[in-house]
Amino acid sequence: MHNRLGQMLIGSAVAAVALAAPAASKWVYFGDDHKLHYRADERGNRIVDFSYAGYHGGGVRLPSVAAAKTLAAVSGDNTAQIQAALDAVAHLPLNAAGFRGAVLLKAGTFELDLLLKAGTFELDGTLQIAASGVVLRGSGSDGGGTNIELGGAPHRFLDIRGNGVPQAAGDTIGIKDAYVPSGASVVHLVNAAAFHAGDTVLVIHPVTEAWVHLMGMDTLVRDGKQQTWIKAGTAIRTDRVVQSVSGDAVTLDVPLTDNLDATFLQPAGARMVKYTFPGRISEVGVESLRIAAPSLDVAITSAQYTVFRMDAVMDAWARDVVVQETQNGIVIGSAAKRITLDGVRINHAQPHSGAAAPADFSLAGSQILLNRCAVNGEGTWPVVTQATVSGPNVVLNFGGDAHAGVSPHQRWATGLLVDNLRLPNTVQRTPGIAFSNRKTAGSGHGWDVGWSVAWNVASPFLLVQQPPGSMNWCIGCTGEEVKKDDPLGIFDSRGVPVEPESLYLEQLRERLGQQAAVNIGYQ
Repeated sequence: MHNRLGQMLIGSAVAAVALAAPAASKWVYFGDDHKLHYRADERGNRIVDFSYAGYHGGGVRLPSVAAAKTLAAVSGDNTAQIQAALDAVAHLPLNAAGFRGAVLLKAGTFELDLLLKAGTFELDGTLQIAASGVVLRGSGSDGGGTNIELGGAPHRFLDIRGNGVPQAAGDTIGIKDAYVPSGASVVHLVNAAAFHAGDTVLVIHPVTEAWVHLMGMDTLVRDGKQQTWIKAGTAIRTDRVVQSVSGDAVTLDVPLTDNLDATFLQPAGARMVKYTFPGRISEVGVESLRIAAPSLDVAITSAQYTVFRMDAVMDAWARDVVVQETQNGIVIGSAAKRITLDGVRINHAQPHSGAAAPADFSLAGSQILLNRCAVNGEGTWPVVTQATVSGPNVVLNFGGDAHAGVSPHQRWATGLLVDNLRLPNTVQRTPGIAFSNRKTAGSGHGWDVGWSVAWNVASPFLLVQQPPGSMNWCIGCTGEEVKKDDPLGIFDSRGVPVEPESLYLEQLRERLGQQAAVNIGYQ
């Protein structure tokens, strides 16, 4: 009854505001020049340009590739035959565009993949894509397309992953700015002589006792035991590319999503270092499949059927994938960058009943775009971010009938945009948006997100809190504010949607032109 009432209230509210003229946000709004203008606070912090999220940094059409191998389902476990085909493709040479199978290319840009014929493929093991330029494709996610049935012991369907971690290439150089605001693209170095356009770099935000204290995270005690939010002496790293260098000023390709306040980052201070990552793969994906797993209701620490993991990967995608059941289904790891998940839908017929709920989409990388994805069913967290995540990351036009929403999980993520989410069945305990201080939940998860935006969201309940030294916004959103101990975030034009309808798409159009929005499916 409560869920039906929530649907009715949200539906009525959305219908009512649709009749009214859109409002203007105080923080991002159209100027007389018909371009977006941004309000900054007294230190220069502003809402980030999120348009860099997605495949190749946003606005680039996902490639359509010719088939190099065509497989029909065989009786029993199909893992070996599909893996053998993936391995064969992986040993073909890369062409100049970064794709394999150049002998099959016609005019234009092609990428090598595997085409699974319509039918049912039983899989008892995990498939691996570990080389650039390889795609696993079915013949559609509808009932007449390609069906993957996971059997055997619980396992992951697909691992898309390179190897290794970023390796420092040169000295780590100090950033001499006293304060770098969120949304900035320029930092000043003590010595920028070693940096050049095109360098891949890590911007290092040291975790210090002073910063942890500022965040109020040094007083977390649970059951008489001190909880550690983020350990002092570690660091939060932001993956960027140098766009240009002028004197000591380095301009980065993508704005920074967290501020750098030297007052709280001593003695090490914020720093920058060049890196190499030879094991990171690119131009890989999975598409046009329906994946079904046996229904399990087990603790999240138990073995589970999961969908795929992407890590040590850049410029990758999943599209048109429908999933039935699974727990903790999709994981985007911390070394993943410029990823698009397009039209990925996860359905649960049986609710999860454990005390700790699994997550359907778990994000730890940077420049991730979830576009037109959905979760249906009860007992999961549809979308979470993990620890020390640097955006921009975007959840665009997300929907479904799930009873929870986008809920950053733990230990500080920055630069998340939730744009036009529609989840009518969320409840106060598991709201449609949860940007919050989780305090001692879990193992001291604490502040989970900052410098993040909910834009034109409609869901019955909205939890948006304000971290120390940071901001979170809820702009043009329809739903009831959930109030807890910590200060509320910025609610702007609550109950009345604002222009532009989509912040991400308008930012994309202004940066790259209308064709960029068309390329990702928006006319």
